[in-house]
Amino acid sequence: MAQWFQLNTGGNPTIPSNYAPVTGSPSCSGSGKICAVNANPDGNGDPDLTDALKDEMILSLHTGIAQPNVRLRGTA
Repeated sequence: MAQWFQLNTGGNPTIPSNYAPVTGSPSCSGSGKICAVNANPDGNGDPDLTDALKDEMILSLHTGIAQPNVRLRGTA
């Protein structure tokens, strides 16, 4: 079951272990960078960064608009 994972401060958004699970909605202050992803946990409890999710991450960064499974800093 998909859940939100928030990127650790200074974390690399392409490395699953750089995220922490979030209960409820992620808090995304700041601007312009990946804040959180909505994904199924992998076998280690980290987000499963599928190709489709990575595409959403790229689109979010390119347009500056959050996607259904990606939140940017400065967006809810």
